[in-house]
Amino acid sequence: MTVQELPGAAAYRPTPPPAWKPLTDPAPLLPDAEPYRVLGTDAAADADPALLLRLYTELVRGRRYNAQATALTKQGRLAVYPSSTGQEACEIAAALVLEEQDWLFPSYRDTLAAVARGLDPVEALTLLRGDRHTGYDPREHRIAPLCTPLATQLPHAVGLAHAARLKGDDVVALAMVGDGGTSEGDFHEALNFAAVWRAPVVFFVQNNGFAISVPLAKQTAAPSLAHKAIGYGMPGRLVDGNDAAAVHQVLGEAVSRARRGEGPTLVEAVTYRMEAHTNADDATRYRVDSEVEAWRAHDPIRLMERELTGRGLLDEGGIVAAKEAADVMAAGLRERMNADPVLDPMSLFTHVYAEQTEQLREQAARLRVELDAEHDQHDDDPEERR
Repeated sequence: MTVQELPGAAAYRPTPPPAWKPLTDPAPLLPDAEPYRVLGTDAAADADPALLLRLYTELVRGRRYNAQATALTKQGRLAVYPSSTGQEACEIAAALVLEEQDWLFPSYRDTLAAVARGLDPVEALTLLRGDRHTGYDPREHRIAPLCTPLATQLPHAVGLAHAARLKGDDVVALAMVGDGGTSEGDFHEALNFAAVWRAPVVFFVQNNGFAISVPLAKQTAAPSLAHKAIGYGMPGRLVDGNDAAAVHQVLGEAVSRARRGEGPTLVEAVTYRMEAHTNADDATRYRVDSEVEAWRAHDPIRLMERELTGRGLLDEGGIVAAKEAADVMAAGLRERMNADPVLDPMSLFTHVYAEQTEQLREQAARLRVELDAEHDQHDDDPEERR
């Protein structure tokens, strides 16, 4: 029974107002029943060989980046590292579908997407080594600061995209979030505003199965996270998150749709987090090894390698070359991350206010006196001079 069919409703309001009527036909917005795939299907024949080879090279590089960052964490060079191992197809595709003028809004796990967009790996990891700064200029790279609070980057992406549309700028924002972030209020607010304003933004959910230790089934009873798009009046797309070609195609279509002024899209990529949530997590407490091994057989690099070798586009020499190039990148990252950064304690006061308050000036002067005294003490100590 609808509101209009309730007893007495007709007498109370003979004609339902337009706001009661559905604004959008829900049928075209529904995602496919199964995740969309390209690799290993007939659709692979239409995929651009040059694009597939580039995706493969970036996947190999991304896997090596993840391994090196994890090792740096174990060596104490990073405070924490949320690995995206197993999710590289999502990270790489998200970066490659954007134009130079577009914006990427990453979460804390998406440093690889930032690197794939062209950011220096050291700058991408600066925040995770404990520096209070982002490590890079967001405006220069069109990459928003890495976001640790869940889903708070989503409303920011909508605001930027809406402002760009109002100004007539050709800008699309792609906002990345994990399945856990879809349980946050910011997710709802962002999607609702984006749909109402028809903002040129793409919401990209990497469903890796767990919000730390909480499985998806304990977060939502929806058929899929992509189905949540229907309630906001935007299309929902479901894609195999380990199929780099499929993710690139689906995200590319969503970005093009946004650029044409047709509004936002919610894309859910079904993938798997092969490693623990972070180095501080023990994943064996909430999942079994057999589950991890089952997903290892669906590894994004293995899928792409199988497609390329099967079509004669990649041989053993190409595989070795990709790995060697990735090793060179990792060696450079390791060397630079092992160098201690030069820090200036006085910079603590630089960006608190546009104009320093009297209290800040007093605190800065006090710290300067303490630093000068410490410096003089070291100069007077013969052991320190050796």
